[in-house]
Amino acid sequence: MSLLNEISEAVIAGNVEGTREKVKLAVQQEVNASSILNDGLMVGINEIGVRFGAGKIFVPTVLMAAKAMHEGVEVIKPLLESDGPTTVGKAIVGTVKGDLHDIGKKLVVLMMRSVNIDVIDMGSNVTAEQFIEGIKEHNPQIVGLSALLTTTMNEQAHIIKAFEEAGVRDQVKVLIGGAPVTQGWANKINADGFAADAASAANWAKEYVTSL
Repeated sequence: MSLLNEISEAVIAGNVEGTREKVKLAVQQEVNASSILNDGLMVGINEIGVRFGAGKIFVPTVLMAAKAMHEGVEVIKPLLESDGPTTVGKAIVGTVKGDLHDIGKKLVVLMMRSVNIDVIDMGSNVTAEQFIEGIKEHNPQIVGLSALLTTTMNEQAHIIKAFEEAGVRDQVKVLIGGAPVTQGWANKINADGFAADAASAANWAKEYVTSL
């Protein structure tokens, strides 16, 4: 097994120490930092996304893999930064007003960061006004609105309307998600995208920002 394969397998296993050490070894062997990222770490986290989306693994496994990925990225970050900017776009993500659920949104943040998107985590119970301030302050390309309850889904619609009224709707693409949310709901409220899970959210975001 090649060293890059060993790195991806360590990420999949959620082996934080193993990932860090194998990435260090790859650096010592003068493997290109971008190759370590794209052909090692990213391969692992993408596989985790596929397995999570298929229901084969659960949240704790994803969190450990994301932690391992993060440790590996930290090792090569100075090398990547010397090669040029490591992020491909920016997003702000939050759970909408009235909804205190956090774990699904945190997974989205982790998965988006793992595909090199700079994510500002707005937290939970976020109002339309706070999202609008976030857009003005951070100038993201994407806003992610999470709602885990049927009672808070309507807040996603309210926030999109508030964006229109504030004159910021055309500046961003709005991605929505959450347990009760569907593509039909996204169409109804004029959201730009719907993601059934964290991996889908990260893939949608990456495809959009790399198309700009």
